[in-house]
Amino acid sequence: MPSVFATSTTATPITFATKSGWEALREALPPAQRQYAMANAFAAKPGGYLALPAPDGTIAQVLFGLEDDGTRSRDLFRPGALPGLLPPGTYRFANAPHDTRLAALAFALGSYRFARYRKAERPEVRLVAPEGVDVAEIDRMAGAAMLARDLINTPSNDMGPAELAAAAKALAEEFGASYSCTIGEELEKNFPLIHAVGMASSRAPRLIDIGWGDPAHPKVTLVGKGVCFDTGGLDLKPSSGMLIMKKDMGGAANVLALARMVMDAKLKVRLRVLTPAVENAVAGNAFRPLDIFTSRKGITVEIGNTDAEGRLVLADALALADEEKPELLIDLGTLTGAARVALGPDLPPFYTHDETLAADVARCAAKENDPLWRMPLWPPYDAWLDSKTATITNAPSGGFAGSITCALFLQRFVEHAKSWLHVDIYGWTPSAKPARPEGGECQAARAIYKVLSERYAG
Repeated sequence: MPSVFATSTTATPITFATKSGWEALREALPPAQRQYAMANAFAAKPGGYLALPAPDGTIAQVLFGLEDDGTRSRDLFRPGALPGLLPPGTYRFANAPHDTRLAALAFALGSYRFARYRKAERPEVRLVAPEGVDVAEIDRMAGAAMLARDLINTPSNDMGPAELAAAAKALAEEFGASYSCTIGEELEKNFPLIHAVGMASSRAPRLIDIGWGDPAHPKVTLVGKGVCFDTGGLDLKPSSGMLIMKKDMGGAANVLALARMVMDAKLKVRLRVLTPAVENAVAGNAFRPLDIFTSRKGITVEIGNTDAEGRLVLADALALADEEKPELLIDLGTLTGAARVALGPDLPPFYTHDETLAADVARCAAKENDPLWRMPLWPPYDAWLDSKTATITNAPSGGFAGSITCALFLQRFVEHAKSWLHVDIYGWTPSAKPARPEGGECQAARAIYKVLSERYAG
């Protein structure tokens, strides 16, 4: 993604205004601009926009409304609406928004347009980098977010397991990483759960494996759910539930975005990225309710519901990752509707037993405006996974605590990693917000990247 930042010394100023400070700001304007603002009833409402004219007809400055300091519902990404409002040109912040760094990031994120299938030109606006802002870091984060959004927004007919593998391979080649892909009989033999979920599709399931960094550095392994479309399998979803299932590879997309940031920043880690890529389809050879499969780890799994497929593909990949005893094992997936019921689409839950990691994730999530909320790996619920005919079931009956029981299921496949983090993301923005257009979204990746940056920058 081309950078939105400019080095020009000639730029139109953007003045941020709040309701409480608007009267003083208005009185300081030149008389003609003050009168123009009053005639247009500009009142510094959050998101309010007004371009003030210069005598020669050009734009003298832009006014943009923000929430008052101390407002609990402040949107630190509100300046991300500006690229969609501003005429073509180069701009600069004339005064400080609530968080200058996040405002600059929001400006970059707000410039995103998905234009693969219809004309949607990026706004022809650029921003002079505010003083003290690390442009390379902002570009790194924005570029990773664009990658995740593009992958998720691409419909499943053009983003199946093979296409997801091609995107991962292209990323690996860009940064000189190793790349391999397990498919066919080898997948069926070594990763039975991944194969079971994907075997009904005409598009073969596979496990994508990327390796990067100095083997002497601490091992950090990322695992992303890559269900390129989820019909629900034989436990078929209703049409309303199937509508945006192109986003069910959002975990893989965000893991690749996270990997891009890690490699671009040259963090001192031995990185491994595992992506089980499948399509959960309906056919005569589809896996069935009450089928039992022996996982890579040797745990037998009874299929309580074929629509709880994401945890199955992650389980085999986590088992492989865990065999290397990484210092940090992280998985991301668009896993449960229960997480959305509990916390909505914008606030993914995360799970870990590592108290230090939990504190770091929560702190970085708040710092990066990439919200996450810790939920418990509640031991008493582990018994709900018991099966009468296998070691565990993938879908406990009753429907209670669905996100927690999913996390407890995955925990069964992590034994040797020093620390494990599980994040149940949505990967989608249902309605547009500043810097966050409707569609595929990068969630949790920026917060986790900041945690890794603090630990492994070197």
